[in-house]
Amino acid sequence: MPEVHIPPRYRGPTNGERLVEVAGATVRECIDAVDARHPGFGELVFEANGKVRLFATVFVNGEELDRAAGDTEVTENDRIEILAAVAGG
Repeated sequence: MPEVHIPPRYRGPTNGERLVEVAGATVRECIDAVDARHPGFGELVFEANGKVRLFATVFVNGEELDRAAGDTEVTENDRIEILAAVAGG
């Protein structure tokens, strides 16, 4: 099953879990599967229009995805990583 690696800033909904294995054929399906187990997680990653939020970056096997690439296909051996940017001044 694909692995979703959760950044520290997004571990509130996952109760501290760093890694969640889920079933899914696309990045979006995998994030939705994490959200089904840990409500509130999906909204940290995706905007209502389906694009990745401005302060989040999604990678599959170390390759950065475009903000609109939620439909990127994944296989059972893929690693989805989310990088949470920090903003402020």
